[in-house]
Amino acid sequence: MKSVRNFFHLYNSLFNVIFLILFLYLFLLSLELMGTSLKMFGKGLAEGLIKSTTNPFVGLFIGILATSIIQSSSSTTTIVVGLVAGGALNIGNAIPIIMGANIGTSVTNILVSLTQINRSLEFQRSFSAAIVHDFFNLLAVLVLFPLQYFTNFLGRIATFLGQELQHIGGLKFLSPVKALTKPTVMLLKNIIGEYPWVLLVLSLILLMLSLVLMVKSLKHLVVEKAEAWFDRYLFKNARWAFLVGIILTSMVQSSSITTSLVVPMAGAGLLTMAQLFPYTLGTNIGTTITAILAALVTGNLSAIIVAFSHLMFNISGIVIWWPFKRVPITLAQRFATFSTKRKFIPILYIIFVFFILPITLIYFLK
Repeated sequence: MKSVRNFFHLYNSLFNVIFLILFLYLFLLSLELMGTSLKMFGKGLAEGLIKSTTNPFVGLFIGILATSIIQSSSSTTTIVVGLVAGGALNIGNAIPIIMGANIGTSVTNILVSLTQINRSLEFQRSFSAAIVHDFFNLLAVLVLFPLQYFTNFLGRIATFLGQELQHIGGLKFLSPVKALTKPTVMLLKNIIGEYPWVLLVLSLILLMLSLVLMVKSLKHLVVEKAEAWFDRYLFKNARWAFLVGIILTSMVQSSSITTSLVVPMAGAGLLTMAQLFPYTLGTNIGTTITAILAALVTGNLSAIIVAFSHLMFNISGIVIWWPFKRVPITLAQRFATFSTKRKFIPILYIIFVFFILPITLIYFLK
């Protein structure tokens, strides 16, 4: 009798693992599909916005808005690198756009957390995990933008690095996530046609479905084993979590995906804010790799300087705020607690911070 129970337990666990992998694939597919749909009707607009940059302050908000539209800081920075290489944008206006791109990329995280909005405790944990990225980037810009504006310290450091590495050449990494999801995305795109809104709606449906199923699996099937595994290996200490963030994002080439991936895990109680914060900082470093490689391929010194400015901005922000990590973590947790009691606040937060505020300031300051 005991052997029969062990047999069914073994196969039940096997099926649970298979289903969890399937839900994870659907989750990654929904994010890739969302990015594809947004780029279909937003990339031209984003490029036009970036080309119209008139001063560094406007450039900061153009970076936020452009990245919020296409939901990829890697894409924004790659566009910026290309425009600088082609002479359509100067370095002084390009660096603030890169700063803004860091802020705009976190919209995806927040959208992922909203799928748990009807479960207060899970939403509080997942929303705080999503917006801690925002608060870190906002605090980094608050300190570094004035410093950059008056001293151009990022440009100076990046110029030195660019001159040393200009002729090293570039490499192209294959993202395993894109390799797995791109064929399905292209198939759906061919079936549906040039209708980005249909793809966007489909991506949101898949996102909500996969997250609900994935969180249930994590909570009811593997939560104890997974929690021990995360604590023992991936997030055993802050330095290791930071390194994992860098490596995963360098491989995937999308901080939106790697940060969104841990949001439901935070909601399920698998990860704490203390574990997530250094991981998030690591993703900020990892996401700079795409633009650096793109710039090194061009061999254009100005483009390389802009790409390394992105890296140096993130490193500088980490140096300043890691010792004071309680500030962004506390801000995120308190805002999440406030938002849990007033469910309309997260929606207003997205609309105001990522769209209304940048559009208003760009309009009046240009």
